[in-house]
Amino acid sequence: MMTNCISLTFLRPGEKGEIVEIRGGRGLVRRLYEMGFVPSAKVEILVSNAAGPLLVSINGMRMAIGRGVAMKIIVRRR
Repeated sequence: MMTNCISLTFLRPGEKGEIVEIRGGRGLVRRLYEMGFVPSAKVEILVSNAAGPLLVSINGMRMAIGRGVAMKIIVRRR
């Protein structure tokens, strides 16, 4: 069982995580994989406001993802 794993949305700005799993349908998983959200990838939260998308850094790129999608990305704090 995965321990210490949380949804990406629970990381605060400045915190880093390692992607463990993506929980979603085939289409969503494939789209996120194409964007670099793959298991063992390192991700950092840059901006996370109560409402609205998260701005993240992954593989040296900055991108915004919606909260609903971010909830499906499971990470381990680093």
